Amino acid sequence: QVQLVESGGGLVQAGGSLRLSCVASGRAFSDYRMGWFRQAPGKDREFVATISRIGASTYYADSVKGRFTIARDNVQNTVYLQMNSLKPEDTGLYYCAATQVLATTTSASRYVYWGQGTQVTVSS
Repeated sequence: QVQLVESGGGLVQAGGSLRLSCVASGRAFSDYRMGWFRQAPGKDREFVATISRIGASTYYADSVKGRFTIARDNVQNTVYLQMNSLKPEDTGLYYCAATQVLATTTSASRYVYWGQGTQVTVSS
């Protein structure tokens, strides 16, 4: 069992930056690939970024590539999402999630543990 708690969301103007954090507790954090997803009102949950167990590889949705950076600290049991050059279309509830799948996976159904989400709102 893994518990995930996100923080760092808020209201920011377009072009601004935010850094999201997700702290994990329970089983060994380094056993899990971590991902960030987001959900806008009335839309499906969508993949944002994922990072491998030791942080050696990352993968991003095309919509955030070059603007967002995912990173992890396996000592602090934390995964981060640095978001720069934010756009109004980045608005949504951001979730971190954990999976024991080794390969890069963008499918929400492959992630077993989820946090409660942190709201990001980008004003134009």
